[in-house]
Amino acid sequence: MLPLVFAMGACQELEQDVLDGVTAEDISKSNNPNLINVLKASAYARIVGSWGGHNSIWSIQEVSSDEMSIPQKGADWEDGGTWLRMHRHTWNASEESFNNSWSYCYSAVGEINNLLVQYPDVPALNAELKVLRALVYLWLIDSFGNVPIIDENSTGASPANNTRAEVFAFIEKSIKDNVNALPKEGGKTTLNYYSAHAILAKLYLNAQVYTGTARWADAEAAADVIINSGKYSLSSNYFSNFSERNGGSTENILTLPYDQNNAGGFNIHQMTLHYSSQATYKLQDQPWNGYASLEEFYNSYDNADARKKSFIAGAQFSADGTRLKDISAEATDPDGQNLTFTPAINMLAPNAFRQAGVRVGKFEFASGAASSLNNDYPLFRLGEIILTKGEAALRQGKTAAALAAVNQVRTRAGMPAYTALTLDELYNERGREMFAEASRRTDAIRFGKFNLPWWEKQASTAVRNIFPIPQNQINANPKLKQNPGY
Repeated sequence: MLPLVFAMGACQELEQDVLDGVTAEDISKSNNPNLINVLKASAYARIVGSWGGHNSIWSIQEVSSDEMSIPQKGADWEDGGTWLRMHRHTWNASEESFNNSWSYCYSAVGEINNLLVQYPDVPALNAELKVLRALVYLWLIDSFGNVPIIDENSTGASPANNTRAEVFAFIEKSIKDNVNALPKEGGKTTLNYYSAHAILAKLYLNAQVYTGTARWADAEAAADVIINSGKYSLSSNYFSNFSERNGGSTENILTLPYDQNNAGGFNIHQMTLHYSSQATYKLQDQPWNGYASLEEFYNSYDNADARKKSFIAGAQFSADGTRLKDISAEATDPDGQNLTFTPAINMLAPNAFRQAGVRVGKFEFASGAASSLNNDYPLFRLGEIILTKGEAALRQGKTAAALAAVNQVRTRAGMPAYTALTLDELYNERGREMFAEASRRTDAIRFGKFNLPWWEKQASTAVRNIFPIPQNQINANPKLKQNPGY
């Protein structure tokens, strides 16, 4: 009997007898796609994992950028200073969030490799798993740079680092060797031909950062495969891509299918909302009053920009319209006890006001939501791919193509079309479009903005453009070498 796994795309437990009496040879000879779906489900379950939760890979991408911070409110969110260091670019190799992020990625790699070893003669399964592993390595190369390449042929429990260029080549080859074996149809919760090209587009867009050699034309070509396919279109309502029931989005290309009962782990509402906001959304659990956007980033949106509704700002009310109060509000807070999310945060630490900072409202918070949301998290969507094409075109001097691409996204938000475009404007537009989608840190590094000073952060050095190899991993594996500067 083959091991029982769970189908995360459907968020339902499989029948216990699905694989009773089925051998690996039976699967290799079978044309039944349901058998392949059963096998790969355990790998996708690892990908869903903790991506959308606190203190892991999403958190380190966002809090190290100029999009958001976690201010310390007295004893609340002191957390040993880890989120203050993340904001200020003074982190160290022992931060728990780095180890969590590393473990999240390599847990997925391990599950994929186990499946490849167990079922080596199932071509459709092998192709999809190798591209899925490439996606995980895209996160690893972006975050940690010089990481070990571990595949189904690796032996030994203590792998050494590979260079960033070697990891780049591994990702590229894994996709190019297998992309044509992927289906061009299918849902959004598993890989297909087009989501594989989305991974390539992002890889090539950041090639100069990862390897020292720009690949703008390749980034544009990969984006064009998706854009010209006609399979996806910009949703007329930007926020439909992030709603509780966003499975029908015409724009989302690859998503993580969270479900509050069967695939938990996406809890941005808990992470960002004030304690009293429980009454606004009739939440089952009290929020944690943590993540808030930086004032300068919030103010980078024109008031007419539809995407400015990605933030929760101003006076707050319960579901029945009663003005919410925070009876523990600081006596020095000018808003008093009336709960009001203000763009300005009085300080990062140690005594930020409990209600300071606009909150992350891009994803729909359904009334009565549990501690985990039902919203599918978009890893890739057409809006980003169009901006990728625009940036790649602009960097090649193809201004007309760049304008045409970027203006599609801009006008969808109700903003006037650009008549001219600079890299700075494009960077700002990417920020407005991609807020809270774990893109800003990577973009800031590519545009040369990541080491600049911003609110409560001094200028940082290029050493900070990759995170350190987690100290726990180095302690466990003497062959790992720390990234330079740490």
